[in-house]
Amino acid sequence: MMPLPIDDVLPDLIAKLHACGAVVLQAPTGAGKTTRVPPSLVGEKQILLLEPRRVAARAAARRMAFEERSPLGERFGYHVRFDKKCSAATKVVAITPGILLRYLQDDPFLEAVGTVIFDEFHERGLESDLALGMMRLLRQTVRPDLRVVVMSATLDPQAIARYLGDCPVSVSEGRSFPVAIRYKPRRLDAPMIDAVAAAVGEVIDATPGDLLVFLPGLGEIRRLQERLASLDREFAILPLHGDLPPDAQDRALQKQTRRKIVLATNVAETSVTLDGVTAVIDTGQARQMEFDAACGMNRLRLAPISKAAADQRAGRAGRTAPGLCLRLWDE
Repeated sequence: MMPLPIDDVLPDLIAKLHACGAVVLQAPTGAGKTTRVPPSLVGEKQILLLEPRRVAARAAARRMAFEERSPLGERFGYHVRFDKKCSAATKVVAITPGILLRYLQDDPFLEAVGTVIFDEFHERGLESDLALGMMRLLRQTVRPDLRVVVMSATLDPQAIARYLGDCPVSVSEGRSFPVAIRYKPRRLDAPMIDAVAAAVGEVIDATPGDLLVFLPGLGEIRRLQERLASLDREFAILPLHGDLPPDAQDRALQKQTRRKIVLATNVAETSVTLDGVTAVIDTGQARQMEFDAACGMNRLRLAPISKAAADQRAGRAGRTAPGLCLRLWDE
């Protein structure tokens, strides 16, 4: 296997976990924490790897299986809504927080589980917060042997460590290539797709690798795909969002015979690896689920992304080579 920065930290992390039963790992994007930490902790009981999104859970399981040369669904598998490739004998199962809450309904003590790993915990949500609270309660009451690992690239590790009983913290410095950040404010009275299409034309010749474009949602992805149809002979133009079938998501993540332009929502911010990307175009917006008290239902709201999310997106351009990130807002 190709060496990754996280490999140097694994002995320290394992020792702290055996000593205390809980540990917080801070490691930047590209360190390899998602695919190297779970296999290093495999024991008699099952390991649950919590990913914030379905596409990330599937991608993590496939990557671990590939690195260990194991068929997907045997030693490494996943379980997400409407899709499952694992068994009771699977050692590491990548799941979403909602699936963990379902597991707790069937087995409140998680007796078959030895370790629960929370990946990309900075992507906070009600289900992930509830799941961490339940793991803390289990450890304090009936399952002191249950081990918990919380991993993040941008979250302050000390606050989580205090919540988990002043558990130790492991830090990986990571390794990434420099990413040049450019700003190109777009006119707010003009269609977003016009600005993004112009940015694609500007960036496409600036770097030799693939291009990743972050868009707010499915509607913008479809409109930009139509605008870029003339480039289809030279580039593979591939969408990436949570509603795609698994095989279409895999196609966007895998290497292609041509250079590719991936049009993605925020599912590509963390956890998934897009090898070969050397340029990122960031619109700076995302559609986020929020509760509307007026109607008593959740709804999607278009909102600016956080600074941490912007840093995560830019980091995607520096995974394998020096890269470029063009942000469509004022510095």
